[in-house]
Parts: sequence; structure tokens; C-alpha cells
Amino acid sequence: MTDLLVGDISSISEFLAHALEMEVESAERYRELADTMEVHNNPEVAALFRRLAVEGDAHVEQVTRRIATTDLPNIAPWAFKWTSPDGPESLAMDEVSYLMNRRQALELALHNEVRGLKFYTQVAHRSQDTEVRQLAAEMASEEDGHVAILTSWLSKQVNDQSETLADLDPPNMPE
Repeated sequence: MTDLLVGDISSISEFLAHALEMEVESAERYRELADTMEVHNNPEVAALFRRLAVEGDAHVEQVTRRIATTDLPNIAPWAFKWTSPDGPESLAMDEVSYLMNRRQALELALHNEVRGLKFYTQVAHRSQDTEVRQLAAEMASEEDGHVAILTSWLSKQVNDQSETLADLDPPNMPE
């Protein structure tokens, strides 16, 4: 399993700060992607990303309810304990094309949900704090549910890669 966790998360407040940041960032990224797809007249993929943003917002709400009585530490953006510049569930923008089809969008989303699952699983296995391990395992289980949903959606997609959209207005590149 690829290591997505740098160091250990040793308190429930530190874990919740990481979970909140990761889930907020993921939902925001899905909204950005939906907006981009709409601008480029790819409404089907825009709708998919909007649905994933709503799912992400629900996860943010779950984390927010858990932190109601907890003082979260202020963690600098570069001090989060994940190995990538963005949170494990954030789509890499360089892997996104405005011409992507629904299957490609689902594959990207699945990739990132799997990364979220791995992150929470690694926290659950490595933390020395029992409460952190239990909550991380619970959140890993929720991410496993997201992975199952996306896998199901993907299984219903046509395997034909020819459904990639044609660029009706390609960029003007001087020769």
C-alpha cells in the first residue's frame, strides 16, 4: 500500500483537523470541476461532479458534527501529514480534461476515494491513540462505501473509449 501518511496523528483533535481539511478540499475541487465542465459544454460530467460535491458536503457535515466540542489545532497548509501537496481525496487538476467522458471522470473520482480510504486506513493502523484509531477506522469504512458506489457506477458504464468528446473549438495554436 502506498504510504499517504507522514508521521503519526496522535490526538483526536489533530485527526479531525486533517479529516475536515481533506473533505472540504475534496468537495470544493469537485465543484470547481463541475463548473469547468459546464463552461466547456460537458453537462453530463458536470452533473456527475456536482453529485460528488454533494456527497463530499455530506461528509464535511459529518466531520463538523464530530468537532462541535473539540478545539482543533491550527495546522499550516504545508504541515498536514499527507504526502501530496493537496489532500489525498483531491483530484489532480493536471489529470482533468474538459473533453473527458463520464467513465474517465468516474475513474478519477474512484482513484481519489481509494486514496482517502488508504489515508484513513493508515491512520487507523499507525496512531497510538485508541480513539483516533477507532474514528479513523470508521471513516475508512465510510470511504469504502464511497469506493463501492463509484465501482458500481463504473461497472454500468460502457467500456468503449470512443465516447471521448470531440473538441468543436480547439485552441488556436500558432504554428
